[in-house]
Amino acid sequence: MTAIDRIKQDVAAHDVVLFMKGTPNFPQCGFSGQVVKILDFLETPYKGVNVLEDAEIREGIKQYANWPTIPQLYVKGEFVGGCDIVREMFQSGELASLFKTAGVPVKDPQQS
Repeated sequence: MTAIDRIKQDVAAHDVVLFMKGTPNFPQCGFSGQVVKILDFLETPYKGVNVLEDAEIREGIKQYANWPTIPQLYVKGEFVGGCDIVREMFQSGELASLFKTAGVPVKDPQQS
């Protein structure tokens, strides 16, 4: 199975997938850590894929989305963006709306 096939499989099998450096419990770059904090704040369940463990996935994910940087967030199979885009969407409320529209559990910020 190629790296692209494995990426497609992960993206198809999980509602929210974050390709990141490190793990959700131990991010190994600041940008990955920021996206983890946002997803954790929203209490959104997701699968973290550590690209540092697999060079093929690390290169393959850049080709898959035609996006040069990591982290990369996918929701219901669709590429959302990297850290800057996710942060901007979170700050505007657009990210929570995207999750709700996609049927992904998300914490209502009004209940904080």
